[in-house]
Amino acid sequence: MSLKKFCSLFFFFCFLGGHAQEPAIRQALLHGNWSASWISCPGVAQRAYGVYHFRKRFVLEEVPRRFVVHLSADNRYRFFVNGKPVCFGPARSDLAHWNFETVDIASFLVRGENVVAALVWNMGEYAAVGQISNQTAFLLQGDSTAEEILNTGDSWRVLRDSGYSPCSTETGRVLRAYYVAGPGDALDGARYPWGWEQAGYPDSSWAQAIDITRPVVTGYGTDNLWTLVPRTIPLMEESLQRIAVVRRGNVDGSFIQGGHAVVVPAHDSGVVLLDQGYNTVAYPELVVSKGRGSIVRLTYAEALFDVHGQKGNRNDIEGKTIAGDYDIYKPDGGVWRLFRPLWMRTYRYLQLNIVTGDEPLVIEDLYGLYTGYPFRQNASFSSNDSSLRALWDIGWRTARLCAGETYFDCPYYEQLQYEADTRIQALISLYISGDDRLMRKAITDFFNSRVAEGLTQGRYPSNRLQVIPPFSLFWVSMLYDYWMHRKDDAFIREKLFAVRGVLDWYEQRIDAARGMLGPMRWWNFVDWNNAFPGGVPDGASDGNSSIISLQLAYTLQQAAAIFAYYRDTAAAFHYGKLADRLSRETYRQCFDGARGEMANTPLKKTFSQHGSIMGVLTGSVPALQAKAVMERVLQDSTLSQCTFYYRFYLTRALKKAGMADLYYASLKPWRDMIANGLTTFAENPDPARSDCHAWSASPVYDFLSTICGINPASPGFAAVEIRPALGQLVEVRGAMPHPAGVIRVHLVRVAAGGVTGEVELPAGVSGEFYWEGKEVELHPGSQKINL
Repeated sequence: MSLKKFCSLFFFFCFLGGHAQEPAIRQALLHGNWSASWISCPGVAQRAYGVYHFRKRFVLEEVPRRFVVHLSADNRYRFFVNGKPVCFGPARSDLAHWNFETVDIASFLVRGENVVAALVWNMGEYAAVGQISNQTAFLLQGDSTAEEILNTGDSWRVLRDSGYSPCSTETGRVLRAYYVAGPGDALDGARYPWGWEQAGYPDSSWAQAIDITRPVVTGYGTDNLWTLVPRTIPLMEESLQRIAVVRRGNVDGSFIQGGHAVVVPAHDSGVVLLDQGYNTVAYPELVVSKGRGSIVRLTYAEALFDVHGQKGNRNDIEGKTIAGDYDIYKPDGGVWRLFRPLWMRTYRYLQLNIVTGDEPLVIEDLYGLYTGYPFRQNASFSSNDSSLRALWDIGWRTARLCAGETYFDCPYYEQLQYEADTRIQALISLYISGDDRLMRKAITDFFNSRVAEGLTQGRYPSNRLQVIPPFSLFWVSMLYDYWMHRKDDAFIREKLFAVRGVLDWYEQRIDAARGMLGPMRWWNFVDWNNAFPGGVPDGASDGNSSIISLQLAYTLQQAAAIFAYYRDTAAAFHYGKLADRLSRETYRQCFDGARGEMANTPLKKTFSQHGSIMGVLTGSVPALQAKAVMERVLQDSTLSQCTFYYRFYLTRALKKAGMADLYYASLKPWRDMIANGLTTFAENPDPARSDCHAWSASPVYDFLSTICGINPASPGFAAVEIRPALGQLVEVRGAMPHPAGVIRVHLVRVAAGGVTGEVELPAGVSGEFYWEGKEVELHPGSQKINL
């Protein structure tokens, strides 16, 4: 079998979720050379900002049934065949694991002359922090001899597009916030080569592309500019989204309905504020005719701001203005010109500022193409409290907007993948969609990010080094979660030496005298609450933090379980004993018996919900005390409070203390966000920077994991534990995907604290049902519950 056939089979199995076949195919792929060359544009600074058009014409006597090509670029590309968009990429990663896409373009081909074309761009110094780069380049490799006629080399033509320039480079300063998602696009339509992607476009004046490197070494060769690996996730979704309503403006906004062209007269100006109705991530597409000399500015925002810079109720616009990321388009006067930014935009509100010149501008249409990882909602939840439906829908929307080629902390400001956020996001993905491919990629990305000390980077991919030691612990927790939910031994086993590296780094920093963590370098972030400067609690950097010492114990307990499963009894015993010591010594030195709470350090000067939460989660707080401690966590308003993010661990601690029934009543912060007009869940309570932050989407997971009580009871989800916590709810229904099928529950609370209902488990899956100290053995198929 040829190398290229191996590539195709790899993608077939990968997209179907068939991981068992991957190693042999990957080995075949990673030990060959491609005959194509990486190509670029001559006479340009190869690492500077630039937008480029690549083309190749070819003739087919017959249309083939199959025509497979492999593509990649640096930074990004959008690929066309005969003028029709096919795909875009590459999936973000790093230079040592540079992704290529594989697509079958047969359905786009015609008999006679054809053209393949790629729009390639390099953001240079303006690139998003999540974008790693070497230099401007494009690559296409045919899958077999027939397709190799398209291989990139000097037969390709290239044009540098002088119409593009970066704008919106000051967004962070304007919003007074950390903003690293990249620039906006300013496009002068008079300089754009309209029709360049079509077969009949004349390209004889274009330059001949230059070879950068040949042969292309796939996999782990030497002296690679990019070490190519196949994409392991599906292509991103694109689907039409119509904008809901015009909120204000002096221009007729009926164009958003489609088929209702609007004319802005010459020498005029106008402003139109559009409301999508909910936060979204999309490629806005503006279609105009005429309007030479006009300027159209498109500004994108999650919310509007009042004169004090506050957002307030997100539905309100009175006395508020828009600020943030923007694009600029200058029409050339042609007919049905389409402007689409190079990269996706995040917005609920989109404002057009229009100034016309000597020619009227015709706005033909404006809409969005929603984009993101193609998750499907394969879970469901309902209850007698219909208001929970909004929390479910908004939580899932939040999670979806924060998932693309990587998980994002937030889609507007950063688009960076952090372990703390990603752990929660990945669990949501498993429970609501059942798709584990992006979780696997995230685990692998962080595995590839490790620094010499053994820690993972705090976010990755990233072109700036940032190490957050507690997030390395959450990477181990992610691996634990994957182990509990999926049977994938080889994938986990190959990461175990990196788990040792993280835990060894921490073990070297344990204060031998106290038995707690001593001083630690880097950024020891825990939570964005008001009492932790820069998110760092006292003791985290200078030594003896109860919170991070106990987080280490929590992670060591998980690691011990994993190593025991893989029969490394020495490691399992060592990590278990180390966890016990940390838990014991932290409790002894930091627990304040009079207050019934865990102090942040042995000095017992400051207290937070976080310390007691981790004390209960680890068992550092004895089981007989756990309930009283958690009651103090909920009642003591002097404690520094968990934000939306860390309430995920608050819920875990309530479950550990046997208090999960309090979860339903704990949803007020999310209800308050909805009442304040948010359509996704925010990073923090107001004043919030990001209105869409996936670490706040945990209710959509907990409705199934906590209220319905569905959780794995053994590695690989081989057995199920169902321990419902209805709180004040009377009836719940839930269904979630499982590797073997679907788990379904329908429960109704009855008098005297009992419960009736039905549980359905997939074939081959058994488990236990727990209710008020009673247990029922569960078997595959449907069974009645009557307790």
